[in-house]
Amino acid sequence: MKTIGIIGGMGPLAAARLFERIIVLTKAGCDNEHIPLIIDNNTNIPDRTTHILHNGESPARELIKSAVRLESMGVDAIIIACNTAHYHYEEVAGAVKIPVINMIEETAKYIRKNYPEAKCAGLLATEGTCKSGIYRRVFEKFGLGLVMPEPEEQQHIMDLIYDVKKYGEDIDPENTIKVVSSLRSRGAEVLVLGCTELPIVFSKFDICSSYVDAGDVLAMSAIAYAGKEINYEKLKCIDKRMK
Repeated sequence: MKTIGIIGGMGPLAAARLFERIIVLTKAGCDNEHIPLIIDNNTNIPDRTTHILHNGESPARELIKSAVRLESMGVDAIIIACNTAHYHYEEVAGAVKIPVINMIEETAKYIRKNYPEAKCAGLLATEGTCKSGIYRRVFEKFGLGLVMPEPEEQQHIMDLIYDVKKYGEDIDPENTIKVVSSLRSRGAEVLVLGCTELPIVFSKFDICSSYVDAGDVLAMSAIAYAGKEINYEKLKCIDKRMK
């Protein structure tokens, strides 16, 4: 069975959730049937949004350190527990000889397969992810348009994301519900949670009736790469909104 390495620390709770989702969504009857996982919880990685928007310190060096470290520990493939960090995907993938599974591409493939009639997706993510264009470029290749929050709405999403980083699940979802409604009114046929903190909130509150969690898509892609079956019944029971 293949071993999966997770670049974490962005934030630590998001990496822990990705680890948990891989375990929960793997079809296994005992401990020995689960996928070997190694997390490099690298909290030295600089803030990705600050780098993209304000020319802050680049996360690339630390991301590459984590990738090389995981490769040296014998993992067969790497996943990155942060959407915004995929801005540096090519640098990270180019620094190792093993595959680095691209969460954004996997999400686009998932939507194309499960929402074949969809022409437009709505993206909830960090401001850095939205303004970097990493989702738009990939989605365009798959024939998908993209709508994103307006500036004031985006600030609500940023506040929510950083509240999760600081306080865990003790947050107020009211503004997020309004942003979701706005994206729907502007043509979003499917909603993408493009930040690994957001599912923590969406799983606790009844924010909307249908969404695609990019983190869950990445977890399923990692499970498939490792050669294991996905427990679709578990997926259905735990997150009824996931198609």
